[in-house]
Amino acid sequence: MILNDLKWRYATKKFDSKKKIPQKELTILLESLRLAPSSMGLQPWKFIVVEDIKIRKQIRGISWNQSQVTDASNLILLCARRDVDTQYAGEYVKQMARVQKQNIFKLKGFQLVVNGFLSLMKPIERFQWAQKQVYIALGFLLSACAQMRIDGCPMEGFDKKKVDVLLGLDKTDFASVVMCAVGYRSKDDKHALEAKVRWDEKTVIEYK
Repeated sequence: MILNDLKWRYATKKFDSKKKIPQKELTILLESLRLAPSSMGLQPWKFIVVEDIKIRKQIRGISWNQSQVTDASNLILLCARRDVDTQYAGEYVKQMARVQKQNIFKLKGFQLVVNGFLSLMKPIERFQWAQKQVYIALGFLLSACAQMRIDGCPMEGFDKKKVDVLLGLDKTDFASVVMCAVGYRSKDDKHALEAKVRWDEKTVIEYK
């Protein structure tokens, strides 16, 4: 049951560095990111699996020395497109036509709607919008982890500019937004035994 899965998960602070996620299961987690929904289906993101332990150690050094960066089985960096423009939207429409086997001219109306939506925002606003889409994908990743009994820890505490330079993202159309360490909790992680603290239903849910 999904509620049991969500009650089981927590932001894991200490991972068992000796336990690795099988490749088959890691592929499923990455697929949960790829299949996540986004506004107008534009998917303004990229997901980077940082495998090189030397790079992960460097990232840890600019992430307040958080042990999850190096000790988790895998480290996934979720990135947003810096500027989703009409050219990118046009490429997405072409992809839609290919996948759905549609005549691209029949999608012109949709493309006009997308272009109109994008034209209402400045580049910085489009980046902010793209970042919001990335967090939707993060939610799907964490949900998939919980259902598979794989631990995850979303992390915003890192120097994004330095990480972007380290990974060469500063020379691309993407910028880092959030990281997620995934793996298996250490038996020594005391946080695993702590009660989950949430506001009660009456506080956060309202019916009109």
